[in-house]
Amino acid sequence: MRDETPAVFVAPSGDDTGPGTFEHPFATLDRARDLAAPGTVVTLRGGTYRLTDTFRLTAEHSGVVYQAHGYGTAAQEEVVVSGGRPVTEWVADADGTHRAQAPGPAPRQLYVGEHRAERAAIALEHPLVRTPGGYTAEGTGPQSWHGDVEFVYRGAYPWSEARCPVARIAGDAKSTEITMADPAFDRATRLYHALISWDGPGAGETYGVDFPTFAENSPAFLTDGTFATHAGVLHYRPLPGEDPTDAVAPVLETLLHARGLSDAAFRGITFAEATWLHPGTPSGFLHYHGNAYYDGGGLHTVTFAEGQGQVTVPGASASIPGNVVFEDTARVALEGCRFTRLGAVAVEFRGTGADNAVLGSEITEVAGGGLVIGEGARRHRVEDNRIHRIGRDYRGSPAVLLSGTLDTAVAHNQVDNVPHAGVVVYEGRGTRVLHNLIHDTMQVLADGGGIYISGPQGGSPADGALVRGNVVRDTITPYNFGLYTDYGASWVTVRNNAVYRSDAPVVLEVSPPLEHVAFTGNVWDADPGDAPDGVELAHNTTLRPEAFDGHPKVAAIAAEAGIRPSTRPHPGSRTVPGRPTVQESGGDRAE
Repeated sequence: MRDETPAVFVAPSGDDTGPGTFEHPFATLDRARDLAAPGTVVTLRGGTYRLTDTFRLTAEHSGVVYQAHGYGTAAQEEVVVSGGRPVTEWVADADGTHRAQAPGPAPRQLYVGEHRAERAAIALEHPLVRTPGGYTAEGTGPQSWHGDVEFVYRGAYPWSEARCPVARIAGDAKSTEITMADPAFDRATRLYHALISWDGPGAGETYGVDFPTFAENSPAFLTDGTFATHAGVLHYRPLPGEDPTDAVAPVLETLLHARGLSDAAFRGITFAEATWLHPGTPSGFLHYHGNAYYDGGGLHTVTFAEGQGQVTVPGASASIPGNVVFEDTARVALEGCRFTRLGAVAVEFRGTGADNAVLGSEITEVAGGGLVIGEGARRHRVEDNRIHRIGRDYRGSPAVLLSGTLDTAVAHNQVDNVPHAGVVVYEGRGTRVLHNLIHDTMQVLADGGGIYISGPQGGSPADGALVRGNVVRDTITPYNFGLYTDYGASWVTVRNNAVYRSDAPVVLEVSPPLEHVAFTGNVWDADPGDAPDGVELAHNTTLRPEAFDGHPKVAAIAAEAGIRPSTRPHPGSRTVPGRPTVQESGGDRAE
């Protein structure tokens, strides 16, 4: 039978004045979007599509599939939708540094071939004395720090890493005065003030801005494979044998923004090379928790129970935005896509969307968080994805963040190599975190976990959160928990998980206390202690660390955890947009 599905073709070498056929494709996604009727498959031929502006979709563009040519077959072509610009006309200095004019605003990231160039940085090991407007330092060393210098405050709170720009550096033969940019520095001084009494990092009265840990982004800090910016000029020190002529600087902040879209799919497409410029403004980046940061407004003091201490918190916070955004969308599926070399959160679902899905995709090399599903989302699915190497610049960012969602499923994913938490679940209802493989989390900051859940999660076991069948291992830094139920978490069932090689497998006593939280049938490598009121411990198994390998129950949990062997549609098959072929997770939904 002849396939009558309408088709539109696009290629980087195409022509928007042509018919958009296989032989004469369009050149741009905008042209294909404008002519694609519901039911159309827009096929992207291989190559890089460099966007000059955000690709925008609305309700009138619903019912369309965008996919790489040959998707799901061995002949699938590599399609990249990029917000970057090539960096050209490099000039080499005698010391090996290459200089070029930035192709847009001073970039916060630079990519050379497959290599992510790190921003040039030094550890601030010499003492700095805080002043009302910045710092003083003995000697003249900082006076050579020309460039768009930024101070990094790792562990401003144990779970936070802040960034404040330097406004001016001046001095004499004896000392240096470093003036920080406002309002960032003033806000940071007031925000990062704590009195901590518990036995953990940061105990005692602290001001997080007293001890900046790194200085970034001066040509004076360059080493091989790093870059810095100064007055709109890029400075790059290539790796041995590397040619910087294939360098790309991200320029666009948003690659794709879909609002009101429904019954659509994106298949086999790589979204790459977008940025986020806010941290370089005088407001800096005053991270608080997850993807949230303080951007002004009231501050509050939170006092913990039993004399544990107090911290200052924002009355309201902003969030790192997505480089790919779906707002109020329904039945939109991202299948077999890749999100990489991005400068904010890779993918964000925003607003009152329903039945959207991220399936069989990869999220990697991202400055901020991996995937965010926000307030009002209903019945979203995140399945069979690999999410790793995120939080490359904003270290408190989680791989997956759910906030205020209803009936969201995060299942059969692999999450690894992240600087803080793997999966974070804030207040919601009916969340299911099932059969994920989560390892090598908490690599940089403290006070988090492989899976972190806080706040009320429902009103009964039937509509509460279910955390089941996950393998959580190698939660690395001190003061963390493999499975972390925190800050008044309630109606959470934690069942049949394997948790090992963390500072502690779980935490039972937090402030506000846990309510209606049950840990049943789990396997872990340390006894969590007695259950307080509000917590049930039943039929859990504590093994010696060396006993995990080969233990039958651990092996059974591990066999079901992580990405399933085959998640893409069969080559040549057709699925209804937004109705992917990946199946639901057996009986987990009903529990």
